[in-house]
Order: sequence, then C-alpha cells, then structure tokens
Amino acid sequence: MSDLPVKPMSRGARTAVSIGLWRLSSRIIVNVSSRESPKAKAKCLTIREVLATIQLCKIESIALFCLAPLGFACLFFTTVQVFGAQGEGLVVSDAWVPAADEVGRDLPLLVAIRNEADFPDALMRVRCPVANFFEKHTVDRGEGSPAMRPISSIPVPASSTVVLKPDAYHVMLLQIRQPLAVGEHFKCTLVFQKAGSIETEVEVR
Repeated sequence: MSDLPVKPMSRGARTAVSIGLWRLSSRIIVNVSSRESPKAKAKCLTIREVLATIQLCKIESIALFCLAPLGFACLFFTTVQVFGAQGEGLVVSDAWVPAADEVGRDLPLLVAIRNEADFPDALMRVRCPVANFFEKHTVDRGEGSPAMRPISSIPVPASSTVVLKPDAYHVMLLQIRQPLAVGEHFKCTLVFQKAGSIETEVEVR
C-alpha cells in the first residue's frame, strides 16, 4: 500500500485540535469521577461532537482576536471621556442680569465662577441669544474716575472663585434683542480656555 502525502496542519488548526481534545478529556474525566450510575458514566462524545467542538473553538478564537482591539478602544475612549468631564473643575452659578424695558440696551452679565482645579483657566467668549454681541471688561482705577476697559479674557485662578460684577471683571451683553422683565430666565454659554463650553441659566432681576 503506497504512502499518501500528508499536508501539515497550520498553527491555528493545531491550536483548535488541542483545545478540542482538552475539552474531550475534561468531559471524560468528569464522567468517570462522578457518582452517577455506570451507564451514565459511559457516555462519550461522538466524532461529530468532536468536530463541532473544534469548529466552535475556531470561531471563538477568531471572535476574540477580532473583537479584543474594539473592546480596548471602547475602554480607552470611555476613560478619556470620564477623565475629561472630571478635569473641567469649573462651577458656574448665580448668573443674572438687570431688567431692561428697551431693545438695544447694554447689560452686564454677572456670575460666579468657582475653579476647583489646581490649574488656572480663563473666560474667553460668551454666547447669549438675547444679545447681538458681548465684551469682556475690567475696571481701571488709576487717576481720575474708574473706567471700563475691554480685555481679551477674564482670568480664573486655580482653587478660587471669581465673581463678575460691575466694578470688577464682568461681561457686557451689547444690543439686547428683547425687553427683559424681572423673573424671566434665559440661557447663556460661557466658553473657557481649558474647561470648554459651560451652559448656565441666567435670571433677570
């Protein structure tokens, strides 16, 4: 009888066969060591079950190889998102503007900004639907009467609270688009250099 050529098995096939034989031996050991009747212990896997087990091992290996990078990527982006939200460190509260009965007036936006982070930040921009423009001001107290001066940003030091008020740092809402009565509310978005955009509710007083 002539020898038939035998094609060597690939590494993946050898791994799958090894896992299948390991599962087969585990089931046989469990059957032998159990306290059931001899007829129940004598149950063994058929060739078809062995092949099905090997095929299942192949599928599990391929799925694990393909899905593992996706799982690590999801974990990475979730972690980044969580750390980013915790790292903002800014709390905006008690935002208000004085009432106005005329369209086109300029109103100061007064708000408290608490920086709980250990690094400084800065208020860069403000977006309010009730005004056409905005300006950031400080008050100079040199010779003569105090005067407002536009600035590019309002600093928010680390581990401190900055209260925007008319005689210090503040934001002016220019050319309001509608009358504002006491008790009304609207929303503004404050954009910070590091913390990004924070939306807050503004009360008319």
